[in-house]
Amino acid sequence: MLSAPSFHYGIAMLNEFLPFDFDIDPITVAGVGLWSLALYLGLSPVSDWVTEQLNRWFNFAERSLYTSTEEFERTRRARESLNQFYASVFSIVPFLFVGVFCNYGVEWGLGRNWSISMGILACIGCGIYELGRRDGEASK
Repeated sequence: MLSAPSFHYGIAMLNEFLPFDFDIDPITVAGVGLWSLALYLGLSPVSDWVTEQLNRWFNFAERSLYTSTEEFERTRRARESLNQFYASVFSIVPFLFVGVFCNYGVEWGLGRNWSISMGILACIGCGIYELGRRDGEASK
């Protein structure tokens, strides 16, 4: 995890390369990350569906790059594994967008001091829910 000084140092380095200034608040980044994680855990069937759809799309898009069927079949296993990895990484993106709205909703409703606390509570609650959901599926 980035501490505040190293985080600000990274932003200062970006400001040297870019012709414009922008300021990223570490509290907002932490709050959005916590809310995204909570939503990802709490809506795990949706996150699984998003991962599966992204994997299907990556496999379909990559098929159009090959002209030879033999070459496509020879490298299929490695490409499908890599596409599954990319799909699982990119499946967090929709939850990041929703996490932004949840974080700003908490900041607007309860104040800025509560954004990280509510994000932590949401992560704990959704993590416990996910453990119970998986235990319930395993006992069926």
